[in-house]
Amino acid sequence: MSISVLALLAIVPILAAAIMLVGFRMPAKTAMPISLILTIVIAYFGWRLPFIHILASSIQGMFITFDILYIIFGAILLLNLLKHSKAIGVIRKGFTDISSDRRIQVVIITWLFGSFIEGAAGFGTPAAVVAPLLIGLGFPTFCAVMLGMMVQSTAVTFGAVGTPILVGVRGGLQSPELNASLAEAGVSFTDYIQLVTTNAAVLHGITGTLMPTLMVCMMTRFFGKNKSWKEGLAVFPFTLFGGLAFTIPYTLTGITLGPEFPTLLGSLIGITIVIVAAKKGFLIPKETWDFPDRKSWAKEWIGKLEIQTTNNDDLPKISLIKACSPYLFLAGLLVLSRLTQLPFKGWLTSVKINWTEIFGTTISASSVPLYLPGSILLVVAAITIFLHKMKMEDIKNALSESSNMIIGAGFVLIFTVPMVRIYINSGTNSGDLPGMPIAMAEWVAGTVGSIYPLFAPAIGALGAFIAGSNTVSNLMFSLFQFGVAEKLIMPTSMIVALQAVGAAAGNMIAIHNIVAASATVGFLGNEGLVLKKTILPTIYYLVVVGLLGLAAINLLHFTGI
Repeated sequence: MSISVLALLAIVPILAAAIMLVGFRMPAKTAMPISLILTIVIAYFGWRLPFIHILASSIQGMFITFDILYIIFGAILLLNLLKHSKAIGVIRKGFTDISSDRRIQVVIITWLFGSFIEGAAGFGTPAAVVAPLLIGLGFPTFCAVMLGMMVQSTAVTFGAVGTPILVGVRGGLQSPELNASLAEAGVSFTDYIQLVTTNAAVLHGITGTLMPTLMVCMMTRFFGKNKSWKEGLAVFPFTLFGGLAFTIPYTLTGITLGPEFPTLLGSLIGITIVIVAAKKGFLIPKETWDFPDRKSWAKEWIGKLEIQTTNNDDLPKISLIKACSPYLFLAGLLVLSRLTQLPFKGWLTSVKINWTEIFGTTISASSVPLYLPGSILLVVAAITIFLHKMKMEDIKNALSESSNMIIGAGFVLIFTVPMVRIYINSGTNSGDLPGMPIAMAEWVAGTVGSIYPLFAPAIGALGAFIAGSNTVSNLMFSLFQFGVAEKLIMPTSMIVALQAVGAAAGNMIAIHNIVAASATVGFLGNEGLVLKKTILPTIYYLVVVGLLGLAAINLLHFTGI
């Protein structure tokens, strides 16, 4: 079969899922089983993928599903404990005291705090933490999920202490052929990874600066009383300030220190600067913006996770620091558990559940339960119980509510994640055909030619859309992007950086990320609505980054390896 036919076949399940979710507004629990069946049929008959490989891929998917559900459960439980201890009311009041303007809260909580959580943990944790917190502060559920997905963009390439670069790009590229090619150019592999890091940091730094503005504008346009973009732009000086407060230290850190700390340091520096500025009223407009009265909210705005507003007189007599301390503990423990310089990471990763060569195939599955953010969330949940002196009845209610909410997510993900793994493992077929994602990527590369830098980020986004992971997208496509760049006589480090940045943007539309974020706040069944909104910032990101790459190579004559 020609590459065009293979690419067409490979995209059928993805298009089917998109049409069902967005076009027909079908819930993911209906759309994803159909898409999984389509994927199995195409993989078996089109790719001649042995059924035993399909089964092994599905089991591998179950391992990943457990990891995702574990994180979701921990995040929901922590939020429910804070709800029942009424600490969430203290947190709401604290943020209102900084600024009651929802636009300012988005910059501080979603853009900066969410980016910090991404820098420490990655793997969808920001949406699982930020979305419930926003609901606790009075945001509509739909808006909270949309914003939670949008924060998974600029921060992601250097999320989880640099994992998408250190594991994704490094693991995707490392090969004897590439090492020989770099040796001829007089460059070490480590220096090459730093080149990719620098390029990615600059591309993100330019594009990501406007993300908080886009977040705010989408909130005022789709969830405001007046449905106005203008009300979002009215706070542009502050959102631009918030964007730069993160992206300037982020970019400089990427250039000087490497891939581990741009997101962590950028968000820490940014949140400190922006909170101080907000308290002083710097660049904050006199008119405060808020959502319309809750009674007038559209039915589709509301999820199953509801947190009633507590009267200030009924709030527990605890300080804002004590109320927020679970999130501070969470951030601190995540960082400590991820630093290779400390022993904690070794201890946590020493406990591993493995199934190697499932059913005699080359496919393996594993889980490192103690190292997952879910374990850190459960530890913090236990600390919260003692710190806030919670009653047994409230603890039972929080556990019961959290357990009930996780069931729907599990049902959807047991179809979504196996579909992803079949796509990724389809390269191990008896017909010696390129894997399904590679077939789509090869078709794009062969079709667009000299303007390829414009499309390179979209290849990365495609990988993330399928896999729900920047790291996995980089593992799948980094070597492919390197090879295309060599064939087109373009600087490979720039094309690979475009891959990494595009893969970060693709997290905003990754189906199982949307399912996970929706499950955290009881919004399952509305995945198509979320996808319809998050496609807008994804298009913005891919177009701007693609144009920057095209300009750097063809107009500025960017030279490099």
